Formats: sequence, C-alpha cells, structure tokens
Amino acid sequence: MSKLSTRVTNMATSATLAMAAKARELRAEGKDIIGLSLGEPDFNTPDFIKDAAIQAVNDNYNSYTPVDGYVDLKEAIITKFKRDNNLDYKLPQIVVSTGAKQSLANIALVCLDPGDEVILPCPYWVSYADIVKIAEGVPVEVKTSIETDFKMTASQLEAAITPKTKMLWYSSPCNPSGSIYSKEELRALADVLAKHPQIVVVSDEIYEHINYVGAHASMAQFPDMYDRTVTVNGVSKAFAMTGWRVGYIGGPEYIARACNKMQGQITSGTNCIAQRAVITALEAPVSKVKYMVDEFKNRRKLILDLLSDIPGFQCNEPEGAFYVFPNISHYFGKTLGGTKIENATDFSLYLLEAANVATVTGVAFGNPDCIRISYAASVDNIKEAMKRVKEAVS
Repeated sequence: MSKLSTRVTNMATSATLAMAAKARELRAEGKDIIGLSLGEPDFNTPDFIKDAAIQAVNDNYNSYTPVDGYVDLKEAIITKFKRDNNLDYKLPQIVVSTGAKQSLANIALVCLDPGDEVILPCPYWVSYADIVKIAEGVPVEVKTSIETDFKMTASQLEAAITPKTKMLWYSSPCNPSGSIYSKEELRALADVLAKHPQIVVVSDEIYEHINYVGAHASMAQFPDMYDRTVTVNGVSKAFAMTGWRVGYIGGPEYIARACNKMQGQITSGTNCIAQRAVITALEAPVSKVKYMVDEFKNRRKLILDLLSDIPGFQCNEPEGAFYVFPNISHYFGKTLGGTKIENATDFSLYLLEAANVATVTGVAFGNPDCIRISYAASVDNIKEAMKRVKEAVS
C-alpha cells in the first residue's frame, strides 16, 4: 500500500478553493448558490488584451519560453515598476511565473531552511502559511484587529522577531481585509527591520491598482529596504486575468536567480500566449482598467451599507481589494436555525446551508473571529446575498 508524504498529509486544503468547490457541488444538485467566496473579478478580460493573445496565436507563439520570462515582457515589467512604484530593477532581478502564487512558492523554497520563522500579520492570504510550511519554515502569526484596521504595528513586529526570524510576508492592499499600509506605516516597520538585517521582506502587491484611497506604497521604495525586499505582483486582479496565470517578482538579483533555478526544475517558463498578452496589459495606461475599480468602489459602499443593517456584523472600511472581513464573533455560542455556532467556520458553513451564500471562514486567514466576503459579484447578487444572510441570522 502506498503512503503519501507527511508534507501533503499535513497540508491544509485551500479554504477558498474548497468553498468554491462545495458551492459548485450544491449548484449541480440544483441549489441557487450565490458565490462570494472566490477572489475573482466578475469582469471579462479587456478586449485589447484578448486581441494581443489572438495576435500571438496567429504569430505562431507556441514554443517553450525562457524560464524567467520573455525579455520584452520583463522589460515591460521593469517599466511598470518604475512608472507605478518608482522602483528601478534590471532584467536579472525579474522572474515571471505561473501566477503570483508560484512566485511566492519559489521565494519560500529558495529562502527558507527548516525551522526558519516567517512573520505573518493576521489576517493573511490563505496560502501564505502553508507555502511557508511546505518550505519547512515556521509561520509566526501576529494578531491584529478591526481597531488597528487589521494592520500590524511596529511594536508588534519588534515583539515577534526572534533569532530564527528569516522573513516577513504581508499584502497591501490586503487580502482578506482590504487594508492598505501607508508610506508612513511601512517606514515605521522598516525602522524596526533596520535593526535586523537578516530579515527578507515579501511585499505582495497583487491588488495594487484596486485602491480607493489613491496612494500605493511599496516597501522596496526605501533605499535601506530595496536590497531586502521582494515585490510580488501579477495581472490576475486588476486586469481580470485570473485564469491566464501570470505573476512576477522584482527583487535582489541573488533571490531572482535562485527562483529562476527553482522554477526551471518545477514548471519551466510561463505560457507563451499569456505572456504576450501581459506585455500589452502592462504597457497600457492604468486608466484603461479604471472602470473596474470604479465599479468595485460602488459595490464596496453597497455591501457595507447592507452589512450595517445586519446585527452582529462589525466591519472596517476596506481601502482596497474587493473584500469585506466582518467580525461575526457576536454569534459564537448562539444557535441559528438549529445549528450551534462555535466559530467562524461554523458560521460560514451555516450561511452556505441556510442562506445558499458561499463565504470563507476567517480561520483560513489566521483570524477565527471573521469571515471573508468577496464583492467581486454583480450588484443584484450582492443585494440578494445580503438579504438572505440577514434572514438567516434573524
């Protein structure tokens, strides 16, 4: 009898993907499920990007690509980093991967040894902790709350650092809370990190353009952090290209070269047609996708207004991304529709069964008091979902 590795048996299933799969099963059974679990824009990829992909097909792009990406795509990424983030990178510092998730896995695998600690401000994106564990690192969770807008303070960072600390990972705008670290807040964290030069920072900026306050800051903008920061980005969210699977990093050359080496043994280069389309996406002015951001902002107001009318939902106002992350601990210990609610997982499953609304438990994001609700859905679906939730908890 074959025996699976402890690596995979100890690994958690992605909670977002598991909930999406459960919702699909229930739909197949004929249930009217409204899915607010996946972090996926409900827009189509813009036509000008699709046209570039069609042109690439007609131009007979069909061969293996360079492991770290086409040179002209890497040049477009360099131009984007300079234009949007005032970051100067050279070709050997850029690696293109099959989605930003692979970028993160590459970084973990090339930077972490067994027992190395990685600080994760909670809530964090659902896969961070397990990617760290796959690389035999140790996730160190730093709890935050609505009162601090789900952001880690400099004093919390200082308290979490030990001699084993190797990395800090965070996202801004944050998935799941929508929180954005300001330049001043990042500088305060950098002042702590200045005392610990062994720590490498992973700045996940995949939601960079879905920003409602207008000021995006990158950790690598600080000269003393530039050589210690890996900036992760991609096209899934801002360009509605989740299924195209293209992410990229800019960072210290030694880390980029190591990621290139790692990727060469696992997947090699990213899809050739998708890469050609991404060149067009990144070279276009950001204003070409502003219509999506404007619509997300309208939906943010709508869902916050509707949630404010439901007892027991306590929300911050997210400054970016397309999620709300309400604290629903009000319901813990209560019985709803015959179901005893002990934690966020119980509550999320109750909403799926009683309201036919798919959300994601905050346990998966390192915060057991909250659930994540995506508002990357139509206005009609948001209204109907919140109506059902309100009825289910009344």
